[in-house]
Amino acid sequence: MTKKRSKSSQLWMKEHFDDEYVLKAQKSGYRSRAVFKLEEIQLKDRIIKQGMTVVDLGAAPGGWCQYAKKVLGNTGRVVGLDILPVEAIAGVELIQGDFREQDVLDQLIAVVQGKPVDLVLSDMAPNITGVSSVDLPGAMYLCELALDFSQQVLKPGGDCLVKAFQGEGYEDLVKGFREHFQKIIFRKPKASRARSREVYILARGYNL
Repeated sequence: MTKKRSKSSQLWMKEHFDDEYVLKAQKSGYRSRAVFKLEEIQLKDRIIKQGMTVVDLGAAPGGWCQYAKKVLGNTGRVVGLDILPVEAIAGVELIQGDFREQDVLDQLIAVVQGKPVDLVLSDMAPNITGVSSVDLPGAMYLCELALDFSQQVLKPGGDCLVKAFQGEGYEDLVKGFREHFQKIIFRKPKASRARSREVYILARGYNL
């Protein structure tokens, strides 16, 4: 017997499949609508340049890796990591594992060692429960891990783009980025849903 979807689930499905960015992603061959968030930031801030080494945290289903590789062409390197499996992308190195676990972090660091990283991307978010007292701390923790990872692998002057959520702990997170980067920019791409509290922190010019 097929389980009947809830009304809220039905509304989400309708919104999703009517979404202009979902349709645009399908037509363009990208794996997710989120690629257009990165594209808008790239067009404004030129964070991806040929020859760069780029690490994408929370890479599934692979849209950001696809876009970064497209910009880099045959130059540079893209390494993606996610707890979920990501279908192979030509020219992209993929690691499956939980970024919160030390052995997975060690594996990622081992893969990128030998050449400093120019750009860390993080579109990571926890599994949403709908309970803000649980979801927000989980999201902040992932941002903090991304910042810590950036400090370990970024070259001087490197950049970091992280998805964060406004709320408790957000100001402290921004303060942490300000301590280690020369310039902080906030972006709310058009592809971000209006009701979402997500904001992208673009930290530029890493200071060792």
